[in-house]
Amino acid sequence: MPLDATPAEAAERRSRHSRDVAEARWEPYRQARDREREATRTRVSKWVGELSAREVILLGAVTYWCEGAKAKPWRPGATALQFINSDPRLILLFRRYLTLLGVGPERLRYRLSIHESADVGEATLWWAGQLGVPVEVFQRPTLKRHNPATVRRNVGEAYRGCLVVNVLRSARLYWEVEAAMEGIALSGDQGAPAIM
Repeated sequence: MPLDATPAEAAERRSRHSRDVAEARWEPYRQARDREREATRTRVSKWVGELSAREVILLGAVTYWCEGAKAKPWRPGATALQFINSDPRLILLFRRYLTLLGVGPERLRYRLSIHESADVGEATLWWAGQLGVPVEVFQRPTLKRHNPATVRRNVGEAYRGCLVVNVLRSARLYWEVEAAMEGIALSGDQGAPAIM
């Protein structure tokens, strides 16, 4: 009497067995890797310590230059600060940077950029909680059309879209970011690397 009724069942049984063997073989390595990663996270996080206002301003300028809207040759006058990201830690760093530059909360506008297939209301509540602001300060969200042909991995409960932070009356601040980046790029400090 055969073990499996069909060849498909036999193939599924062999596949399941292979997965179980691989899992038993690699699980101890994954656990060790995870422990090492957590130890590294703890050690380096403590190494960072408290940041001075100058350090936050430099980090804020670099963060903005990486993830913020910039003037282009075809739009040289587009210099209002607009920052977009899906990581709340970067959004909070950007807000901390703005606070150090004297930008009050009344000059900030928040807008969610999210796929239409997501739970927009839940995502808005989540972002409001992360920022500690009322939902009412959010502008109407930008909904991205769903394309069934695209295989997106940013789906499900954990998907909360990107947050766009617009800073009103910020052209001069944009100039400062641009100048800070120039200063950072031209800095000649090529000292020994820091040991973390």
